[in-house]
Amino acid sequence: MKFDCLIIDDEKLLADSTAEYFNLFGVKTAVAYSVADCDAFMRDHSAALLLLDINLSDGSGFALCKTLRATTDIPILFISARTSDDDKIVALGIGGDDYIQKPYSLGVLCAKVKAVLKRYDKRGDARFDDGRIFVDIPAKRVTVDGAPVKLTSLEFRLLAYLIQNADRVVTKRELFDNVWHDKFTGDGTLNVHVRKLREAIERDPNNPQYIITAWGDGYCFVSGAGER
Repeated sequence: MKFDCLIIDDEKLLADSTAEYFNLFGVKTAVAYSVADCDAFMRDHSAALLLLDINLSDGSGFALCKTLRATTDIPILFISARTSDDDKIVALGIGGDDYIQKPYSLGVLCAKVKAVLKRYDKRGDARFDDGRIFVDIPAKRVTVDGAPVKLTSLEFRLLAYLIQNADRVVTKRELFDNVWHDKFTGDGTLNVHVRKLREAIERDPNNPQYIITAWGDGYCFVSGAGER
């Protein structure tokens, strides 16, 4: 089952009341009270956005965010009573999309979540299929000419981001920020992963038709390349 939002917070009364409010206003929401609860939820369900507390009863929200970022690029909004700028810097630096301080207004938080979900939905379709290449982003499945293609988690995130932003130049900085979540990633690392993607999906990796280099800027995924 797919939910709009998963709240991961061990303050049960606050988490439950927030979920109840969200559901009342059309944001389908579930609750996990611990890292273990989150793991169990993810095995059988999915969510388009996470609200994640830093202090959990069985672990750190920071550590959980790092783990989740290895397999998903969905928005993660931290919610915490901690006010230190260092906490905010860490939260955003490891892949958090926002940092919301407790206590929060349910109405304002719900509006923020709806806005993030709306922006996320506009990033692109969940599937790409041009008759030659098929990519199912939620299922993390790729086939080329009907044959399954194995990609690493990072390679898949890179391909998915390029597809979701197809037919425009995606800058290297944008890829570092949104795929690696690391502003210190170098061009060499990016070039290696692009090369591996080309070897996986292009007819001729030395003459790519899908992933085109925009010299000095970044890369562009050409959605109509399969029609050539």
